[in-house]
Amino acid sequence: MQGMGKRLVITVDGPAGSGKSTVSRILADRISYMYLDTGLLYRVVAYAAMQSAIALDDSTALEALCSRITIFPRTADGNMNVLIDGEDVSGNVRTEEISMRASSISAVSAVRQALLLPQRNAGRDGGIVAEGRDMGTIVFPGADIKFFLDADVDERAKRRYLQLMESGSNVDLDEIKRGLEARDSQDTQRKIAPLKPAGDSVIIDTTGIDVDGVVEKMITIVEKHTGQTRR
Repeated sequence: MQGMGKRLVITVDGPAGSGKSTVSRILADRISYMYLDTGLLYRVVAYAAMQSAIALDDSTALEALCSRITIFPRTADGNMNVLIDGEDVSGNVRTEEISMRASSISAVSAVRQALLLPQRNAGRDGGIVAEGRDMGTIVFPGADIKFFLDADVDERAKRRYLQLMESGSNVDLDEIKRGLEARDSQDTQRKIAPLKPAGDSVIIDTTGIDVDGVVEKMITIVEKHTGQTRR
């Protein structure tokens, strides 16, 4: 994009399977911004806690675990890597079990507080697309543009099913749908940073819209906000 002026903070929130990870990564690449996958942080904490036999409600041990996390928001391939004690565990966390554990851990106040500063530091100078569940409400309440993506649960389950099948996982569609419904309930009803759109969010229903269509909608909004033009 041409006419780059102020580097913005753009947030993308939404439930699991709404397409936010895919479109956020593409959007960041299209406008040459950094991509911050905050959901990955909670997955990594959940994975490391499981490996270390730390209980999901042991806030003291979980807070100490978070202190050993090093974030590399963007690598050469456009993905985000997270290290714990020097070991990159980013590739071990894309399972339904870890997803549910991450949802539980994200409700622990000590964990959210421990991860808040590194997330905000990543967006301190702008030029970031931050994706998660409370980016526009808690982490970056003053973000320049806030998106909230959603889709009906059947479509979200199908997307997650295909994603896991492509990765070689043996999964059941009905089980995935039940897991998403449980995750939605857990995320929206938790007392700490519940999943909800910020009051000034641009809400996009991605049901029946392909990835390119969603990204185009977002690019158009970014252009209107900044007056930028495409190359």
